[in-house]
Amino acid sequence: MDLEIQQRVKDLTEKYGAENMVVIIGGAEAEASGLSAETVAAGDPTYAGPLAGIALGLAVYHVIEPEVKDEFDAAVYDEQCGMMEMVLDVDSIITEVKTVRDQYSKF
Repeated sequence: MDLEIQQRVKDLTEKYGAENMVVIIGGAEAEASGLSAETVAAGDPTYAGPLAGIALGLAVYHVIEPEVKDEFDAAVYDEQCGMMEMVLDVDSIITEVKTVRDQYSKF
């Protein structure tokens, strides 16, 4: 997760409160998705960005997780995510993000 996005997440969390935030990520690989999830929940694991050492505890989901996917209009989801979902390792991504969420998310 780049430094600009980290700062935006931090600013929005300060403005609205962590209990009112849900982060939806869309990384194409399980490891990258897990790192993004960990960054917004437990703090930047690389200690390079604005969230270094800051555990926001945010709820974080990947766009392909069923509980998120079901919230979208099916036609819009298919148009925007359908092709990628067919080539992603969906199970690995879901497992990775859920593991981070279960361990670090407070909300």
